[in-house]
Amino acid sequence: MIQAPGSVPSGATAAEAALAADDSPMGDAARWAVGLLTAPDLAPDESTAGRFVPTFPARHARGFSATLEEWRTKGPFTVREYQPVAHKGWVVLSGPTGLRHTLSLTLDSTGLIRILALQPETVIPEIRTWDELEDTLRISGVDHSVLAARLTPGGTAVLHESAAARPMPTGSAYKLYVMRALVQAIESGELSWDDEVTVRPELRSLPTGDMQDLPDGSRVPVRETAYKMIAMSDNTGADLIADRLGRDAVERAVTASRHHDPSLLRPFLTSHEVFELGWGAPELRKAWAERDESGRRELLREIARPMTVRGSDLGETVHRLGLDWHMTAYDVLHVLEGLRHDSERDATGTVEHILTAYPGIPVDHAKWSRVYFKAGSCPGVMMFCWLLQDRAGTVHVLVLRQAADEQKPIGDGLFLRGLGARVINSGLLEAGPEHGEGAEPGTAPQHGEGADREATR
Repeated sequence: MIQAPGSVPSGATAAEAALAADDSPMGDAARWAVGLLTAPDLAPDESTAGRFVPTFPARHARGFSATLEEWRTKGPFTVREYQPVAHKGWVVLSGPTGLRHTLSLTLDSTGLIRILALQPETVIPEIRTWDELEDTLRISGVDHSVLAARLTPGGTAVLHESAAARPMPTGSAYKLYVMRALVQAIESGELSWDDEVTVRPELRSLPTGDMQDLPDGSRVPVRETAYKMIAMSDNTGADLIADRLGRDAVERAVTASRHHDPSLLRPFLTSHEVFELGWGAPELRKAWAERDESGRRELLREIARPMTVRGSDLGETVHRLGLDWHMTAYDVLHVLEGLRHDSERDATGTVEHILTAYPGIPVDHAKWSRVYFKAGSCPGVMMFCWLLQDRAGTVHVLVLRQAADEQKPIGDGLFLRGLGARVINSGLLEAGPEHGEGAEPGTAPQHGEGADREATR
């Protein structure tokens, strides 16, 4: 049992040593959680409650100790890998038979554990070529899409793409548009980072994030709210900012970010609205599917009330009813590129601080000087995207998407996230395209030399 930072057990694995040396809130939480699994005795609920967010016990009807007791039967455990990334962490453990499990943790902004799960390890194959990536992503019942591109002042060079021009649901990628609209409001003087948003019942959403747990009337600075919206994908935070800006402002940001068909995102939905329409009263789904844009805006006015949906209500998929945020991979690329330009105009560094707060995976900062990341998920939807700038100043974008009619074949996202890490660490983004330089649909190639030949829209 690893007790404290720097306390390394004799004969420890390298992963145990890394875990012992991590003095961050994640390191502290991960050591404590591993200790629950490796301690001689089972910890009772009353001794563990203080480490979790107040809503955690409700997810364990029999008590967390019952779940913990079941987990401990798979041990004794040895720590094999430890990967902390900001407020998320993963510890790979092996049991006496060699079977490996992943202990996943998510912390709230105060360091309390919001999510703690133990599941069989998700094995991510090595990816050496784009064909290997495509073969790995071919899963029965799952649509997938890949876009890898290099950005230069001349345009976009497509390194690899599959179904990149197909509109697909993207989950929380919508927050990138909210961020762009916020930056515009800051630049115009309409808002400042020190202005505040106010938590109200009709704006409270479901997790991810922790702002939904704040009392009604809580006032939070825009800067902190935007940080949580991007770094923690805080749904309530995004909805509070969208409300403060106004729906029309976010819709203008969609158009300004070169979405291929902005009507797909009109009216622009908040997470609260997607949850309420998708998993609330069944007649709401029917009404949304049948109405035109004007009728849908009226429907949103009708449901402007405190949420009736709970997290346990989310099951069947609703993205094929238009209840999500549909984008092509090129749309994702364009909004990431727009945010990069927004950051470069921001003399305060606030935009860059927010966008680089959470890279999604462990990254080599000696190689990458800038990493933006956003994930998105809903039932039947998984999306991960990165913008990475190397030390030479070259910008790369990777977008991975999955969509299915049920959640099971997609899983919890560890597989797709892991594939993203494999690609980023493989060198594929820095190499030239396998079969010659590609071009974004609707573009004509510029004539230049070698890898600098680009395409512009």
